[in-house]
Amino acid sequence: MRGVQRAGTAVAVVLEAEVRERLVRTVASAKSEVRAMLRAKIVLAAADGLANGAIARELEVSVNTVRKWRGRFAAHGMDGLRDAERSGRPRSYGPEVRVAIVATATSAPPYPEAIWSHRAIAQRVAGTCFAPVSASQVGRILADLDLKPHKVRGWLTRRDTPDFWQRAADVCALYLDPPEGAVVLSIDEKTAIAARSRRHPGRPASPGEPVRQEFEYRRHGTASLVAALDVRTGEVLTEVIARNDAVTFTAFLEQLDQVIAPGKEIHVVLDNGSSHTAKHTKAWLAAHPRWHVRWTPPHASWLNQVELFFSALTRRVVRHGDFTGRDDLIDKLETYVIGHNETAKPYRWTYEGSPLKAA
Repeated sequence: MRGVQRAGTAVAVVLEAEVRERLVRTVASAKSEVRAMLRAKIVLAAADGLANGAIARELEVSVNTVRKWRGRFAAHGMDGLRDAERSGRPRSYGPEVRVAIVATATSAPPYPEAIWSHRAIAQRVAGTCFAPVSASQVGRILADLDLKPHKVRGWLTRRDTPDFWQRAADVCALYLDPPEGAVVLSIDEKTAIAARSRRHPGRPASPGEPVRQEFEYRRHGTASLVAALDVRTGEVLTEVIARNDAVTFTAFLEQLDQVIAPGKEIHVVLDNGSSHTAKHTKAWLAAHPRWHVRWTPPHASWLNQVELFFSALTRRVVRHGDFTGRDDLIDKLETYVIGHNETAKPYRWTYEGSPLKAA
């Protein structure tokens, strides 16, 4: 790879073509580290026969730096240009402290707290068996292990429903291939919609700045809706309700039954809300044989298409709305429904693949 001989006090370096090419690429590459580029320049200059002093002046470094990397390369080749292993400062805390921190972070926090803080972990570890440890040190140790006891991610244990996928498929099949001549409805309630007014006016959007909205607000009560979405057309019929119970729900079904032409079969998708599964509701459905219900599986109310309408209603009207009172909220909800129905289109329901959207 190289030939080495001593000429006075300087180490002479002779490079093989392959090694020289590697060093030249290191010097020319924009991605090379500055220290790697400097060391390559020193070796190349030494191979060209320059003295240490001349190399130091040309590269604006000390003679000792040139001597160090020239000598390291002469003794070890390319490996000599790497940083030497460093022992570093010994750890202030032994493995037993780290184990204690991990054991504490993965255990239940002290009553009545729900999550661990770094300070609480430090106090527990210091108070049980080991030397004092700071909250910041606890944070560093946990970060090194990618352990985050202060963060909580919610999840849901699905009920053991053997027919989960079959029920989901039945609902999707109804959307994709509705029975000929039948009315297909998706019905649900949206409850406790808050009528809030901001304490101070917001600011409109401007170039580079989003709309600004006041955090503080006044409460003016709530309103609840029951809605029936016609799956074929996308039109929605809504009614403001005072109570969300089986009596109110069946009264809404009764209204639908009266306005839908006699003789037409009615297929409806419902989730497992208490007003839908109550004995009173089931008795009403049994007394009206033209109503056929598809129940969404437990924890799968998102299969109910009317939830798409509620999502749009929330984004367009409720979330950033400013309402002077409950009546103002109801008026804006009803106005939105009227406007929606004027241009309503059915949703493109896909069993899998791209997100849902209006046709």
